[in-house]
Amino acid sequence: MSKVVTGLERLINDVTLQESIKGKIAYLCHSASIDSHFNTGVELLQKVFGKRLIKLFGPQHGFVTDVQDNMVETSHYVHPYFKIPVYSLYSETRTPTDEMLEGIDTFIVDLQDVGTRVYTYISTLSLLMEKCVGKNIKIVVLDRPNPIGGNRIEGCILRPGFESFVGRYPIPQRHSLTMGEIGLYGKTILKTDCQLEVIPMLNWKRDMFWRDTQLPWVLPSPNLPTPEGAITFAGTVLFEGTNISEGRGTTRPLEIAGFPGIESFSFCQKVLKNFHDEGLVEGFNLRPIIFLPTFQKHMGKNCGGIHIHPTINETFDSWTISQMLCREFKRELGSDFQFHDKPYEYEFHKLAIDLINGQESVREWVNKLGSLNDLKKIETLGYDKFKSERENILIYK
Repeated sequence: MSKVVTGLERLINDVTLQESIKGKIAYLCHSASIDSHFNTGVELLQKVFGKRLIKLFGPQHGFVTDVQDNMVETSHYVHPYFKIPVYSLYSETRTPTDEMLEGIDTFIVDLQDVGTRVYTYISTLSLLMEKCVGKNIKIVVLDRPNPIGGNRIEGCILRPGFESFVGRYPIPQRHSLTMGEIGLYGKTILKTDCQLEVIPMLNWKRDMFWRDTQLPWVLPSPNLPTPEGAITFAGTVLFEGTNISEGRGTTRPLEIAGFPGIESFSFCQKVLKNFHDEGLVEGFNLRPIIFLPTFQKHMGKNCGGIHIHPTINETFDSWTISQMLCREFKRELGSDFQFHDKPYEYEFHKLAIDLINGQESVREWVNKLGSLNDLKKIETLGYDKFKSERENILIYK
């Protein structure tokens, strides 16, 4: 299997592609915007385009990927090394302003996404595309792998009325699209009339997971230190909407979940039995775990819970496993289990769990301790339409 060549590497090694980049350039990137030798995209583009690279932009978690939490903003500044202004698209605004876009002819987007609707980099791309409608600015997406593959779809489709910064498009939680394909979805399906070009990867196949790409992993946000965490994240992110710890403040965040006072071995046995009784047995192992968060939820308290281990990536359903595990926490904890009602990603009138799931039905299912069959009926509503739309914008077959 050949090593994947990202859009960034294609651009810096192809004079013809470089000639298609006109005028003054802005670059939206973060710490994972690297080539296969760990060189940063900023350094590479500055070598190729020189003083034509006039502005840098960073997404949520910051230009240098150092900010942990939701709704913790980063500032604008002039980079002390590159001597270029750095604008934050997770600041007082998440949409670039006219002033930020002033003087830009080409806006290059080079973000490592993780294939989940709530991961906000695709929202940042969509807001940029909408802002550039009617402006003489060309958006160029340097495509990168979806680290959890390009085939498997999971999770509810976002319903109208539940749009937010963690979900702007009516797509499933695990959409199995690349950043470039998400851009084409916005332009082609949702008719966002901006100038958009995608520089595709070479050698990427839809059945690839990150380990298959032969590319180095640099965490795209502070709590995804491993490619395995990206696989489980499509499901475990839901615990952000609850009082269950998703392992922030540990070395394996978003692969584990727990709560103070739970005896992990007996809990794990009950979970596995209930899963087995409903036929949920393939592609994973669950391991009892006790962990001590050093920050965030339950800081300094031992939490008993579960470590989710994907064993067969092709059949592992992170969203289903995590929703079922949420149900089991509710069953175990009773009234001690709670859905958070605090503001989440600048939304103040809807519960975080409903914004994450893109609808209220799953929360209601948890509260009723519903069955796996009922969960699947909720999950797959609208899939036929999405799959049909998706076929029209796939770059990689």
